[in-house]
Amino acid sequence: MYSTKLLTVEDYENFELIYDDFCAKAKDEYNFELEPIDYDGFLDSVEKKYIDCIILYDNHRLAGFLVYTTAISEAIELNIIHCIDSEYYLVHANALLEKFLELTSATRRNKIVCYPMLGNQKNLISSVVKYGFQFIGIEVLRFKMFGTDSKELFSRARIVELPDDYRVVGWDIKYFNDAVKVIQESFVNSSDALFDPRFKSISGCTDILSKVVNDVYAKFLPDATSVLLYKECPVGFSFMNITNNSIVNIPLVGITEEHQGKGLSTIMLKRSMDEIINNRVLANVTEINTTTETNNLQALRLYKNLGFIEDYSYPQSYLPISDFR
Repeated sequence: MYSTKLLTVEDYENFELIYDDFCAKAKDEYNFELEPIDYDGFLDSVEKKYIDCIILYDNHRLAGFLVYTTAISEAIELNIIHCIDSEYYLVHANALLEKFLELTSATRRNKIVCYPMLGNQKNLISSVVKYGFQFIGIEVLRFKMFGTDSKELFSRARIVELPDDYRVVGWDIKYFNDAVKVIQESFVNSSDALFDPRFKSISGCTDILSKVVNDVYAKFLPDATSVLLYKECPVGFSFMNITNNSIVNIPLVGITEEHQGKGLSTIMLKRSMDEIINNRVLANVTEINTTTETNNLQALRLYKNLGFIEDYSYPQSYLPISDFR
């Protein structure tokens, strides 16, 4: 027999073993780029309600857990489902999902659920489908500083000449409100807005951009963030941040519709990447990474032209409010 419940102090001693098992498999089985937080840090996050953790007992033995949070965005973010026993993996994962849906029942009346099914979690597609989850394919691309042809490809990238009345500059906080408007216009009808509804409103995009530039998601890189100006008016942005002083990420690239199709996004990104590649302060950077939808051929061509290489894809699942159960 198995049972599910929220993690409490009385479970801490037993939970450490299964959390250690997850940490050992985080990179190879779940495509984690960085080491998960240590055990004490995880418990501290639970106690401060930054995250919630549901655990599963099978015959009085801890066999799985599910972590989610409502503290970062407007969505309920399901972060990870980890189960020890491969033989009962689907059974245990289903039990954790059932408890998760029960505990979030009231919140889901106003919030969607988003669940990036990284690594082996893609095996749970058949499980989440029956609860009404929908899917978007996400491609992860990497520009490796060493061991690949990325730099060579970057040096030979096809770049158009910057037209008259345009120029590209670095970030300044004075551009914040313009950036909110550009990002909202660029993403309001995108698939990103399906699993992060903040993109649908100015207030939501204000929250996203505030978290980007104030180091909530990762350390913001203002010098490497590019702003496209047309007649001195901001019309495009490519943001950059860095994690662990070594992994640069491109969280957002947006350009207003009337300035699309001219190769200007490539110019913005090239300036950002030049700043990273040639910056001695960022000498320890090992890669620049980004994500886009697997069927977004225009974005894939953009990144490949600049030397990015497709690494892996995963299903980004989400449960819309209309599918409340």
